[in-house]
Amino acid sequence: MTATPWSLLPPLLAIVLTLVTKEVYSSLFAGIVLGALFVANFNLIQTMDLIVVDGLSQSVSDLAGNLCFLVILGIIVAMVSKSGGSAAFGRWAQTHVKSRVGAQLATFVLGVLIFIDDYFNCLTVGSVMRPVCDQHRVSRAKLSYLIDATAAPICMIAPISSWSAAVAGVADGMGPGVTGIQLFIRQIPYNFYSLLTVVFVVAIVLMKLDYGPMLAAEERARVDGDLGATEEDEADAEKTNGAICDLVLPIVVLVVAVFGAMLYVGGFFGADVSGGTEYAGDLAGAFGNTDAFVALPWGGIVALAFTAVFLICRRRLAFEEATACVPKGFVAMVPSILILVLATSLKTMTSMLGAAEFVHGAMQGIAAGLYGFLPAVIFAVALVLAFSTGTSWGTFGILIPIVIAILPQDSPLLIVGISACCAGAVCGDHCSPISDTTVMASAGAQTEHVLHVSTQLPYALTVAAVSFVTYILAGFVPNAPLCCAVGTVLTIATLLGIRRFVTAQRA
Repeated sequence: MTATPWSLLPPLLAIVLTLVTKEVYSSLFAGIVLGALFVANFNLIQTMDLIVVDGLSQSVSDLAGNLCFLVILGIIVAMVSKSGGSAAFGRWAQTHVKSRVGAQLATFVLGVLIFIDDYFNCLTVGSVMRPVCDQHRVSRAKLSYLIDATAAPICMIAPISSWSAAVAGVADGMGPGVTGIQLFIRQIPYNFYSLLTVVFVVAIVLMKLDYGPMLAAEERARVDGDLGATEEDEADAEKTNGAICDLVLPIVVLVVAVFGAMLYVGGFFGADVSGGTEYAGDLAGAFGNTDAFVALPWGGIVALAFTAVFLICRRRLAFEEATACVPKGFVAMVPSILILVLATSLKTMTSMLGAAEFVHGAMQGIAAGLYGFLPAVIFAVALVLAFSTGTSWGTFGILIPIVIAILPQDSPLLIVGISACCAGAVCGDHCSPISDTTVMASAGAQTEHVLHVSTQLPYALTVAAVSFVTYILAGFVPNAPLCCAVGTVLTIATLLGIRRFVTAQRA
């Protein structure tokens, strides 16, 4: 079953079960078990070893830094909520953000500004904007979509981010006289999914348009006040004492600390964690050399220490209350931690089944007869692979070397193909219920993961369809401004058509 279509069956099983049963934990575990059975050739003892050792235990080890940051952020959020900072920020927002449109646009703008890392983006934007969106009865499903849409898509078109470092690391040395970061920057104008997602989000907010399951979630929030929040968050929302600085200052310190930690870990200040000094003073080089899984908990610990001392000194929290927030913050993040560990274990099984080799062979077979359509084909393949495996980084890590191998170095389609690979990886990651970024967006908005996935999917697929058509055009007319203009017009036209359909259905 290795390097065959069977290699994609375990993640597809997990995805189908998640969407059908609305229960993510057992669905992910079922996919892990099936993958382990395939790898072990149905030997039960080896299957158990694969599940426990190669799957769950290794996933916890690989995700250690990320899991630490999740817990740290959960503790910070618990402290800020306990101090009344979240409620104070909500009262302030009530007088400054006047409408639901304003609340959604503010979430979008903040998401664009925090482009350093998608995990950091999801959790930080969620922490800041939850009280604002709650005040204007924006559903948590819509909030989680806005968070997710400004996480990976924005990081993929930001020259300085953990994503640019990942792509540059894969592509470095694969083009004559061109560095990985240069290839990353050159692909940005052709990254239609990321660019058109920005157009899509602004358009639906200004048009006040929702459709599919998101429409029902928004109506429940607007009419009935049912935001779709988790029980833990609804309890925290009752806190009313505190000042706005009790929320804003800890978040600002968190942003600055994580940004500084990324530069430090990358060697910007003269020595990285491995002792290197070649990136001293080199901002882009330091980001390309950084390790987000080290930098996030590094900066998070600094921010946590500041938050505790700050709130205790201001007498917003007693020492006992601050320490009580530690287990509370951990408990709030347990669902996200479980999903991340299970999803990563499933990715491991998919990798061991040789999904990369299967896709490599399929891509080489396609390349011979569909040269002009290759960007669209690459986009579709990357989307399916990222959706099935839940990893955009793994997807472009697999496909970028293949794209460079099948397209001539002097071909105008080389950059378009690399961009299509990156865009498809982001799109599949955006759609997939087993993606860590999707999990983070659910955690940031503090809503049910399955609710986020089901409401977001029609929106992401709409942009994907327009992007696919745009990549067909780019395959024959590789002109970035023209293609972007056509894609923008198609996006707006599609939304106008959807609005007319929705209006007719509700009449």
